[in-house]
Amino acid sequence: MPNHIPPVAAADPAAAFTRLLTILDTLRSECPWDKKQTMETLRHLTIEETYELSDAILEGDMTEVKKELGDVMMHLVFYARIASEKGEFDILEVLNGVCDKLVNRHPHIYGDVEVNSEEDVKRNWEQIKLREGNKSVLGGVPASLPALVKASRIQEKARGIGFDWENKTQVWEKVEEELQEFKEEFNVVENSAIDVEKAESEFGDLLFSLINYARFININPENALEKTNKKFIKRFQYLESKAHENGKALQDMTLAEMDVYWNEAKKL
Repeated sequence: MPNHIPPVAAADPAAAFTRLLTILDTLRSECPWDKKQTMETLRHLTIEETYELSDAILEGDMTEVKKELGDVMMHLVFYARIASEKGEFDILEVLNGVCDKLVNRHPHIYGDVEVNSEEDVKRNWEQIKLREGNKSVLGGVPASLPALVKASRIQEKARGIGFDWENKTQVWEKVEEELQEFKEEFNVVENSAIDVEKAESEFGDLLFSLINYARFININPENALEKTNKKFIKRFQYLESKAHENGKALQDMTLAEMDVYWNEAKKL
């Protein structure tokens, strides 16, 4: 006999969450695929779902955002279910743990601490984390983060305890300094060898300083670069489409011919 499907919970978040828990329990017990899953096998799928959510957010597609949020939520519940089977923790401990952390790290809301700005909140947050046992302000930055995102998080956390430039002019001067140092690595006699390792190091310094400047003018560098990636993809696919319409292959076209379609794409 098929299992009874839990009813949709109208206007009741707690009931809706319980419905998800019930369905995951049933699937874990009876579905051959769900039975086999471990935290390790789910990990790469969760990363994929997170990137799909990120794409939907950048596209401003709220229908997709809603769907991807559901997928991510399902994964989180799945991890808690697996942990509970091993006697490690359950979903109640997860939810109560994050609630306790939020209350503890917002003493200006749940205590008598006074703050005057967002920066005060961030500074308190990092100081509280250190009191909770973190050995370093930067200890909470995941080692596996993509380098661009990691640079942003490192800079934000350093700023949280007051280690930062005073104004954006200083940061831009640092960008120009790093750009000059990078250029100097290629200012060599023609045909002489370039010290690739040194050039790579200087390029990294330049990127880090540009990310720092972006932070000062409230630009998210990850979002900015991804939007440029998407813009390039759309323009390049337009170029491919127009070439195909005219019976041409890109590899057989001159750069000048391709530029005609590229400029059309830019106008669009």
